[in-house]
Amino acid sequence: MPNDVGHEIADALGTLLKRSTREQIYRRLTESLGEAVDEVTYPVLSGLARTGPRSAAGLADEIGLDRSGVTRRATRLEEAGLLRREPDPADRRATLLALTEAGRAAVETTRQRLAAHIEDSLASWPPGEARTFARQLHRFVDHGPFTAQVGREGWSGPHAGQESQSA
Repeated sequence: MPNDVGHEIADALGTLLKRSTREQIYRRLTESLGEAVDEVTYPVLSGLARTGPRSAAGLADEIGLDRSGVTRRATRLEEAGLLRREPDPADRRATLLALTEAGRAAVETTRQRLAAHIEDSLASWPPGEARTFARQLHRFVDHGPFTAQVGREGWSGPHAGQESQSA
């Protein structure tokens, strides 16, 4: 079958992207960071750390929630002092969500925990193999099938549309 590697990668990505997998990871990362930081609010913190200040609607697009879901989560985080609302300099009627110093510290803690967990899980790999995997994964993310270019132009390449022929 010509798509063996593609299917193997798609299966692995499917497991990683499952909601239950993400929630389990978020739960472990946010353990003991306070009531406001949990698997529900983590995507808002993480999203703001990646993008910088954003409107609730803009952040919703980035993290895959609807605007009202982002707003509810942001309220919890704001009450805990982890984010603030500030005027949008480009539109005085709009409000941006932004991390506070405490919010940035919470994100840094979760990132350190994630990096340590990943490194622990790779400890049994042969020397150099984890580094090669990291480089190749970066390459796949930066130049693979899910880049912004593909999003604008649709699926392309020698195997485009093949799944409908073999299904």
